[in-house]
Amino acid sequence: MGEGETPVREGQPGPLSGIRVLDLTSVVMGPLATQILGDLGADVIAIESARGDTNRGMGPGPARQLSDVSLNLLRNKRNVALDVKDPAGRAALFKIAATCDVFVTNLRPGPLARLGLDYDALVAVRPDIVFCRAQGFPTDSPEADEPAYDDIIQAASGIPDVVRRAHGTPAMAPILLADKVSGLVLAYAILAALVHRERTGEGQQVEVPMLDAVRSFVLVEHSAGAMSGEPRAERTTGYQRILTPFRRPQRTRDSWIAIFPYLDEHFTTLLVAGGRDDLVGDPRLTREGRQAHSAFAYETLESIVAMRSTAEWLEFCRAEGIPAAEAVDIDDVIDALPEREHPAAGPYKVIPPPVRFGRSPATVRSDAPLIGQHNREVLAEVGLDEEEIDALESRGVLRTRGAADSMAGRQPTDRRPG
Repeated sequence: MGEGETPVREGQPGPLSGIRVLDLTSVVMGPLATQILGDLGADVIAIESARGDTNRGMGPGPARQLSDVSLNLLRNKRNVALDVKDPAGRAALFKIAATCDVFVTNLRPGPLARLGLDYDALVAVRPDIVFCRAQGFPTDSPEADEPAYDDIIQAASGIPDVVRRAHGTPAMAPILLADKVSGLVLAYAILAALVHRERTGEGQQVEVPMLDAVRSFVLVEHSAGAMSGEPRAERTTGYQRILTPFRRPQRTRDSWIAIFPYLDEHFTTLLVAGGRDDLVGDPRLTREGRQAHSAFAYETLESIVAMRSTAEWLEFCRAEGIPAAEAVDIDDVIDALPEREHPAAGPYKVIPPPVRFGRSPATVRSDAPLIGQHNREVLAEVGLDEEEIDALESRGVLRTRGAADSMAGRQPTDRRPG
């Protein structure tokens, strides 16, 4: 294999088969993006410290180094535990980078420059590399080097204020919304840059600021009433139907359901079914009226839905073509997932890839690796011999944190964090 050549692993499926990604990311945003690339067939090589990434200890898990979060987030990746602060560690990283199509990191500009891992350094070893950097704030902003986590970006992009407008008190969305939205943007940005390289032969630097990604996500609908130039005091910001506190699942006679009468005829059908013929034709319940009188519309709907069981409403809505779904328990969602056996952690639930390709399927081909599990395999592939690898290990630059012991003696009932 020549310098800069990308190795193609036999039998690797997916539309990104043959693409190699060097993953220097941590926590959730970056690892989610590279999980997506791995599911699509890319050979993802994750560089990790010997301490392990934060996601390995996010909540309980079946074995050391493997939280329930990391079991899916780190799948379809190979792991090299390398101290990139050491010159020998950086030299090894550049050896790997020379074989990669993509380098992705969420290190802030300052730390990245201090490590000597900026765009110019990577281009020197792989001229056509796609260099993708994601961090909290744009590099041309005063906040470029400020730390940013999900809570910080949610606050800075207006999400707590949207919640305040709906419920009276500012609050964060109860999911890692900023991390995951930014991870999706990061994945599609890398894919677009790879398409550009395929057409032109040119790599490039790509930047994904979390603030920009989440702000654009929030403003798709919540810019409504504020984007056409009216003075601030005269405009109504936000998509009003969504901002009502009554936008929620409806209580049935025995559980919860979400019924969404999108068309006027849907609402009319429900009014008749609920014995509210007196409201048929009420202008507050037309499509336009429901925007201005959303609280009245949702309260009316709730009073009707309470009259029957969830099963009865699902049958009725299916027959009438009205959108409806049972509001399920998150544990039921998890229980319905397929199961897979991890060599160290035992059986675990797999979150399936959400995209289905007719000819090049996205797949879960390998389980989440332990820290340093693929040190020797990857470094041998990029040209280091046994003596050089031994020297890195003896210096503490290359670490393997108990991988063999964990593989040999797993305890599937162990729910310790990483």
